[in-house]
Amino acid sequence: MQPQDSGVQYSRWKDGSRDEVNVVAVANSGEASRCERVCRKLCTGKLGITMKVLGGVALFWVVFILGYVTGYYVHKCK
Repeated sequence: MQPQDSGVQYSRWKDGSRDEVNVVAVANSGEASRCERVCRKLCTGKLGITMKVLGGVALFWVVFILGYVTGYYVHKCK
């Protein structure tokens, strides 16, 4: 159903009782672009966990500051 060079292969047995899906990782270090290599480095392993935690903390503070400023102007005494 899928071409052989794609990363996902699907096959259905004739009796219909079983489906099988295979995901094949197609990754050659020579074919990976610079962006893919940087993303893979920053999004996996201990560095990836650290980046996600720092991103979450930064997002928390941005939302907190926006809420504080918005609340200040909404509830400001006239």
